[in-house]
Amino acid sequence: MDAVALTVGGNAAAAVDAERARFPHCVVWTPLPIVSWLSPLIGHVGICRADGVILDFAGPFFVNVDGFAFGSPAKFLRLDPDQCCFPAFALSGHRCREAFRHSQLGTASDWDDALRSCMHKFQHKTYNFFTCNCHSFVSTCLNRAAYQGRTDWNMIHIVALVHCRGHWIGPAALLRSLAPFVLVLCIGLLTAGWPFLVGWALISSLLAAWFVFATCCARGVADC
Repeated sequence: MDAVALTVGGNAAAAVDAERARFPHCVVWTPLPIVSWLSPLIGHVGICRADGVILDFAGPFFVNVDGFAFGSPAKFLRLDPDQCCFPAFALSGHRCREAFRHSQLGTASDWDDALRSCMHKFQHKTYNFFTCNCHSFVSTCLNRAAYQGRTDWNMIHIVALVHCRGHWIGPAALLRSLAPFVLVLCIGLLTAGWPFLVGWALISSLLAAWFVFATCCARGVADC
């Protein structure tokens, strides 16, 4: 993909340049080895600064800067920084509908400041695939920026955003993301038959149920 300038909020936004891995104000996604082969909705996500540099929570006490873990992005979703709330003071000047909660969570002066403060926070966090992961980092950044006036972003929201509104980088990205899953599914059906499909569906359902439960029902479990 060549550098492409997109329009966001009625204004020309900085160009997305997949060749240089520059995705200004974007959430980016890439498949995880083995895990995405079994469940293609699961992957690794990061969020990008205004200059397009990717930040991603990649392990215990470690936030990657300009070195996206698990390969180059396969999908991206452009966000509109004009939909964020950056108040001049902690308790005044809010554009979001949850000013008090936003102040409690912490505010920021601009997009990069929101990402920077969350990066510093997660550099003191232990990574856990089930409770405190890369999706947690991205949702925390959106909460700090009060994106779309909200401070309740979570892992499920990030998955939905990326897969419902995101754009594939290109045909090659689509192929490397979905081909392994299709191949594993075909091999499983050919060798084990329908029991494989039933087992796969059961494991996928349990995994999805856990994330929904931890995120929406027992919120303290998945709080970073």
